[in-house]
Amino acid sequence: MLSKKCRICRKPNRPFRTTCSIECEAELGLRLLEKAKRAEAKNVRAIDKVRAEKLKSRSDWIKEAQQAFNRYIRARDENQPCICCGRIETKVTGLGAHGWDSGHYRSVGSAPHLRFNENNVHRQLVYCNRYGAGKAVDYRIGLIERIGLQAVEELESNNDVVKWTIDDLKQIKETYRKKLKDLTMPR
Repeated sequence: MLSKKCRICRKPNRPFRTTCSIECEAELGLRLLEKAKRAEAKNVRAIDKVRAEKLKSRSDWIKEAQQAFNRYIRARDENQPCICCGRIETKVTGLGAHGWDSGHYRSVGSAPHLRFNENNVHRQLVYCNRYGAGKAVDYRIGLIERIGLQAVEELESNNDVVKWTIDDLKQIKETYRKKLKDLTMPR
């Protein structure tokens, strides 16, 4: 009969035994107990994650969807200059970690229904967006160059009312995460 090896010390062992000594048996018990604790902790984390998802408010979902959308816009326009000033490099320090924002032509405050409209949002320098009050006139000039006068006028005349549900916001978040992944994957 072939002899098995001890699961702890790997020494030859008697048949039908998992360990060779009481010490190895105790060590095996501790390892199995630790493994069970890790599995239980993983289950608890999964349950906590589900509970946290249920506790999120609509504004939390809007924030997460907006972050995914903004990341996509910055990546989409990565090789484009600032929509309003035409600069390619930030050359500005201390205004933000990335130096670029996803600037809205019609602001979220004045036109919340255009929050996730790709024609309304373009990569913009932090300096122009936050400290230049969006530079609306220059933004419009740059926007006409990129998407055309007709599309800009459609944005300006769009006054639809949109109320996103939590399911809509989850879908928007996942859509833009996928779009970003597709955009950044090497071809």
